[in-house]
Amino acid sequence: MEIWKAILVGIVQGLSEFLPISSSGHIALLQHALGMRGTDTGIQEDITFELVLHLGTFLSIIIYFRRRLLALFFSLWQKERQDERRMILWLIVATVPATLAFFSAGDLFERAYDYPVLVGGCLIGTGAILLLPKLFRSEEQEFGLKQAVWMGVAQALAILPGISRSGTTITAGLISGGGASKAAEFSFLMFLPAIGGGALLKMRDLQAVAQSDAAVAYGCGFAAAFLSGLFAVYLVLRMIRKGRFEYFAYYCFVVGIVAMIYFGVR
Repeated sequence: MEIWKAILVGIVQGLSEFLPISSSGHIALLQHALGMRGTDTGIQEDITFELVLHLGTFLSIIIYFRRRLLALFFSLWQKERQDERRMILWLIVATVPATLAFFSAGDLFERAYDYPVLVGGCLIGTGAILLLPKLFRSEEQEFGLKQAVWMGVAQALAILPGISRSGTTITAGLISGGGASKAAEFSFLMFLPAIGGGALLKMRDLQAVAQSDAAVAYGCGFAAAFLSGLFAVYLVLRMIRKGRFEYFAYYCFVVGIVAMIYFGVR
């Protein structure tokens, strides 16, 4: 793998992971356009590289929410931290749907990456999802089990490439009555167990990469995803507080339509 391609894909991954425009969709389309998918690498290598990029954005979340994560960690021994303990429970609940979806239909989701026209259609679907809070938004409530369940189901749907994980989960949080800032924070925290679990399942593949000739390229992709992901977290939280989240819907419509036309006629 060429280093410049790994860096470019890493930057796109970091930005699109937290911006509500689907990192998986953008990565799949970019890899198809650059000839990185289905040519000199097999599907397993493609999936492992994407996991490495996700670990870069995983680190950006840990850095940004380090104080929040420490509070959650220490709440395991401090009974007075009831809010943090409830948050841990909600995160566990929200992780269940995606876990079930992955183990029951993981191969189906992975094969979807090889169909760029389908990815483009899913991006159009993401655009429609991002407009839903303008049409259906409940009165703001205290964040709890209801929001965790809805956001967990949304995360399961977002396993499909082209369906934005952050956009879908935050939209689910808003529609179910979660506040904008709280829904965004919970969406980002949900990312950690999902990617952490995936890393454990693919640990052997990651060890093989560390010992391969592609290690430098993978490392550059990881660093690019980390830095751009950290920037994207700040940007998303700022935009959602200003109520401009749905602006990304129009971008998804354009990219999705262009992708369907471009890859449909190839």
